[in-house]
Amino acid sequence: MNIGELKVGMKTVNVKGKVTEKSETSEVYSRYGYNVHRVANAVLSDDTGSIKLVLWNEQIDVVGVGDTIDIENGHVTQFRGETQLNVGKRHGKLNVTKK
Repeated sequence: MNIGELKVGMKTVNVKGKVTEKSETSEVYSRYGYNVHRVANAVLSDDTGSIKLVLWNEQIDVVGVGDTIDIENGHVTQFRGETQLNVGKRHGKLNVTKK
């Protein structure tokens, strides 16, 4: 699937793109306030468009600007009015195919 085809609400999304930007890492508390998680945003692009990619914990250390990555079983959501791609917690995978 191409990034330009992604729409809010889509599930089991498989997409490939290049990381063109990556934000600084911040810490957030879990919904119930017990655990602290690290989160960063990246921009994933291909010839058809770009989308914000949410990176959590270990994913942050694996992905860098300029990397080509494959997302398997991701889902597209909207947060604060912005469309974003999320890697599924249970069945989603993020693979760096080219550094």
